[in-house]
Amino acid sequence: MRMREVTEDIPKPLAIIGGRPILWHIMKIYSRYGFNDFILPLGYKGEKIKEYFMNYDWMQNDFILDFSGNENKVYLLKKPEKWKITFIDTGADAMTGDRIKRIQPFIDEDTFLMTYGDGLCDVDIAKLLKYHQEMGVTATLTAVEKKSQYGILKARDGLAASFGEKTEIEGLINGGFFVLGKAIFDYLDHEGCSFEKDVLPGLAAESRLAVFEHRGFWQAADTSKDLQDMNENWEAISNKLGG
Repeated sequence: MRMREVTEDIPKPLAIIGGRPILWHIMKIYSRYGFNDFILPLGYKGEKIKEYFMNYDWMQNDFILDFSGNENKVYLLKKPEKWKITFIDTGADAMTGDRIKRIQPFIDEDTFLMTYGDGLCDVDIAKLLKYHQEMGVTATLTAVEKKSQYGILKARDGLAASFGEKTEIEGLINGGFFVLGKAIFDYLDHEGCSFEKDVLPGLAAESRLAVFEHRGFWQAADTSKDLQDMNENWEAISNKLGG
């Protein structure tokens, strides 16, 4: 509802920042670290995300359309991304935990990466993954320091000591960009499961949730004003994300 004027016709991950959807920028963040195999759990207006990528080659690249032969041929003038994308319809009303649970059959590795579809960050994914492995936990989240309406984290010795509800005080917040072990699926044990309210606090209580503190750039498009600010400052943001 906070972005209703933007998301009336498209899902939030397709909101445009710097001429491209937020989702595209998120995928480029991972791609820079060599991660090009994506699973998209689709919900509200998920067909729009499918359409975007199905038309991606010719809509987002310069190309030559050759009518001279017996068959029409398209030649891209720029090498496209090396992305493999799995699209999974998880339902418009599914909770965050439900969406993660429904991609379980498509997770082949013991560890996988996950984030939300509305936040950008210059976190070092390689360092984040290494930290998760060193901590030997079920899940690691990237925590950023911000005064906001989001839930507040308290960390101790690299582990989440508590995972609280929303507050207006300064502190660490959940910035997304998770590393998850396959054991996470054991915690998604009921329909209507919220990853944030049902799973993360439980992991913190069991000392199974690590916190990777990030002091660099992070911003989420939670409102139309956030989206406007990100577009107005896109040049600076783009430089922080690696261009």
